[in-house]
Amino acid sequence: MTNSTRASARGAGKRRRLTAAAARVLHEQGVERTTIADIAAAAEVPVGNVYYYFKTKDELIQAALTEHAGHLAELTGELDKLPDPLQRLKALVDAWVGQRDIAARYGCPTGTLAVELDKRAEGGLDLEAGKVIRLLLDWTERQFRELGLPDCGDLALTFVGAYQGMSLLANALRDPEIMTRQGARLTRWLDSLADRDVPL
Repeated sequence: MTNSTRASARGAGKRRRLTAAAARVLHEQGVERTTIADIAAAAEVPVGNVYYYFKTKDELIQAALTEHAGHLAELTGELDKLPDPLQRLKALVDAWVGQRDIAARYGCPTGTLAVELDKRAEGGLDLEAGKVIRLLLDWTERQFRELGLPDCGDLALTFVGAYQGMSLLANALRDPEIMTRQGARLTRWLDSLADRDVPL
């Protein structure tokens, strides 16, 4: 490996650490309370080096959103290996419930960021956050379509809305068991969809 190749690999590693740190710190502290120095410290990168990769805080926020989209793609890619769309949806609920302690402390990573960015006067990053949520809605809608159900877009909105609601309430009340109880309710709703008898 040449010196330039090693330097390039080190640079890619720093950028990757900064992106992951931005996603984590912005989720934990929020946009307004987070500084570039906070992200640099979490990534163990000298703060002066951050500007080589990201010129502004908004660029770090965009990187965090890209990180969230990547995590979602990774998760849904794993779920897509399951043979049945109902299994995939129920496994997604299980994954959400598995993050109940984090949700109770900080809320949904993308949902809380979208709400916070919407209150800013500038930037348009709120629309970028919405795109990440749209990825989840589109994937969910495909699962309902594979199940042969009508109104797949509305079902996807109900499903994702239930997740956002239980995340928000778990966070507001600092009660992870809200995720557990509402996750079980969401799973029962999915099971009932074939009969269409039980409303959410």
